[in-house]
Amino acid sequence: MKYFNYRKVAREAKIPAGKLDKLRHSIRDEFPTDDMMYELHLLRACMAIKDGYITVDEALKSESPVKA
Repeated sequence: MKYFNYRKVAREAKIPAGKLDKLRHSIRDEFPTDDMMYELHLLRACMAIKDGYITVDEALKSESPVKA
């Protein structure tokens, strides 16, 4: 089941497919079993990129896991 149309927003934001895949995997790591939260966070990230609040590279950097 698909909850949010993050792909449309990603296209509008001109996020390259490879970077979208990296963002998808990073966010999926945070929500491995909750599809709705995964798609919601992915949609919000794409919207922030589209609206100029953050770049794709900044989003990927902020989604990287912190190592202790």
